[in-house]
Amino acid sequence: MTKLIKCDRFKQMKKTILLFLWLFFGLTSSSQAYWIWTPQTGRWINPKYSVKGSPAEQLESGKSLFEAKEYKKAEQEFIKLIHYYRKSKEAAEAQFYIGRCMEATNRPYQAFLAYQKVIEKYPFSERQGEIVERQYQIGERLLENAKFTFWDSVSGKEYSAVEILKKVVANAPYGKYAAIAQYKIGLFLKNSGMYTEARAEFDKVINEYPQSEWVKATKYQIALCDAKAAPKPAYDQSTTGNAVQEFEEFVKTYPDADLSANAKKHISQLKGKEAENNYNIARFYEKQKAWEAARIYYNIVVDDYKDTSWSVKAIERLGILGKKGKLK
Repeated sequence: MTKLIKCDRFKQMKKTILLFLWLFFGLTSSSQAYWIWTPQTGRWINPKYSVKGSPAEQLESGKSLFEAKEYKKAEQEFIKLIHYYRKSKEAAEAQFYIGRCMEATNRPYQAFLAYQKVIEKYPFSERQGEIVERQYQIGERLLENAKFTFWDSVSGKEYSAVEILKKVVANAPYGKYAAIAQYKIGLFLKNSGMYTEARAEFDKVINEYPQSEWVKATKYQIALCDAKAAPKPAYDQSTTGNAVQEFEEFVKTYPDADLSANAKKHISQLKGKEAENNYNIARFYEKQKAWEAARIYYNIVVDDYKDTSWSVKAIERLGILGKKGKLK
């Protein structure tokens, strides 16, 4: 009985040893493709996580992969360079190429952030000008499909396209892309129905870049913002009046501009709105039997808005009141 027990124990031990040996040699052989013994360090190294002997070599390794369009692998090489050689002059270039890799793999906003790190962490980099240009191009591409709502503004959310263009202006406030970036911020907000916010951004173009080629287009857009923001005739018309003045000034300043024809159409529409407002005021006073006040406002419509349909209506009301003996 004792011999049988010892025999069973021996067989169990034998199986355990064989299983251990199988696991050891199996795992060792399967990992040989990933781990290499280096006599210099006296340890096993996984090439996947190894770094070249110098930052220059590491940078070249990443750039070779980038040129071969192996962007994911290249990005990892650049990340390793920054991790192991963060104080080297090559680190700035590696950070720049991380942005390039992200652009190439359709990650525009992440690319923008990667480029921004170069500007903020490596101000000595010679890539500053190119980075601002790339950031502007990213912002412009994102604008094409961007949507921004009133509730985004209330919640404090800032859409990435606007954020990027604001950084373009901040990074190079008097550079090649500053004025146009500022203009497009305003244009985006205007197209999103945020006329007050858009007007504030357009004002910056005129105030900060008065000599820019974008000033003419900006003045037209400001007038459009005021026209769009103008209230219905029953309300205060000061915004409408501002829009009319801005359009008239635009036509006077740029009489031959292609936009002047459109500006004249807007002037006509806005004056119609002003005429309607004054006519409604006259009708209000008429209903209150304030005949003199009604006469004054009807005459304003007749004298100042001759080319509108409201002028004809005002003349008709004056005639009716005159026949009734209500006017002096």
